[in-house]
Amino acid sequence: MSNLTLKLFHTKICNKDTKERFHPQQDTGFTLIELVVVILMIGILSAIAAPSWLAFVNRQQINKANDAVFAALEEAQSQAKKTKLSYSVSFQKNSANQDIEVAIYSTNAGISSISTWKLLGADVGANSNQLLLGANLSSTNIVNSTSTVSYAASSVLTTSSPSATITFDSTGALATSTSPNFGTATGLKIVVAVPSSANSTSPSSIKRCVVVETLLGTMVTAKDSQCN
Repeated sequence: MSNLTLKLFHTKICNKDTKERFHPQQDTGFTLIELVVVILMIGILSAIAAPSWLAFVNRQQINKANDAVFAALEEAQSQAKKTKLSYSVSFQKNSANQDIEVAIYSTNAGISSISTWKLLGADVGANSNQLLLGANLSSTNIVNSTSTVSYAASSVLTTSSPSATITFDSTGALATSTSPNFGTATGLKIVVAVPSSANSTSPSSIKRCVVVETLLGTMVTAKDSQCN
């Protein structure tokens, strides 16, 4: 046998011994105890993370819905200035499917002219049937006597008698009213809130709102306790 052959044979034996020494052949896997520990750890981490994740999702959802409320009010105000006509925006929670809906229309044509209510926040991914709609209005541009926001189980308004309606005149300001309480027209609020529990009509502390602050139609957004 040549020296080259002996050398190759020796190298093969050494490599085999090294592999078996550092990587012994044995059955591999997880024991039942190890699996139980891993499952328990996953469960604990999930229990800790789930509430925070849910709160994050809820905040993102109502942020999107509130942006849609603001956009609708801005659109009505813009249309009023552009056409030199009075424009209104109305909000409702559909009693059939519980979706929050919005409509922008010429005030002269009236709410009866609305052929289709638009799902609020549909274009931004807000799931409106998991939100509550509230307002501090008793009628168009009039704050209710307590000035607090009220919520309803099915509808904040009906299509025949809207109360969650804000109207802008031809200049984009809040439309005048013959009501003796017109002095309470400022501070109009449209609120979207996360329910306090599943299928509840009571809001949690997570709220977003748009407030029409002045008779000139100046609008700001607010959140949580500022929306009460």
